[in-house]
Amino acid sequence: DAKTGDQLEQLLSTLSLAVTRFQIEPERSEVPPGDALIVCGPKSAPIGAELINRDPALTFTKAGRRWWIEHRPSGERYGSPADEDQPQNADVAYVARHRTDERVVVHIAGIHAIGSLGAVHYLTANLATLYGETDDKSFSLAVRSTYDGLDITGSELAAGPFVW
Repeated sequence: DAKTGDQLEQLLSTLSLAVTRFQIEPERSEVPPGDALIVCGPKSAPIGAELINRDPALTFTKAGRRWWIEHRPSGERYGSPADEDQPQNADVAYVARHRTDERVVVHIAGIHAIGSLGAVHYLTANLATLYGETDDKSFSLAVRSTYDGLDITGSELAAGPFVW
């Protein structure tokens, strides 16, 4: 998570955006004021679950011991390859941009913490293309990434972007 924060700060700085970092407390349910980038899963703090509940396209579901990112309309699910019977060094992450008249809240949540790092890897390489596809609208997507230790070796779109 610390490395994800560092890489997000670096990405935002290259876009000439000011960054103030803070830790999300496990009981926090309110989004901080102003524009924000939240890295938090639905099981880590209520704020993660609250943001995901606002998304009409994607959600997190739990089946047995595994978490999945699920496309609400179709029921298609995206699970972490690290949780398979034959585990792979790969994970899946959720990314959403909640756009309102007053603010923008970007939410990133990996099935595992390494997935969030993979999402940042994907955003760093594809931000311009993603903006071209979604403009200023709210959207969500799923990213699949591979890793070696804490180094992301590749990332790709697994689903979306779903504009809403």
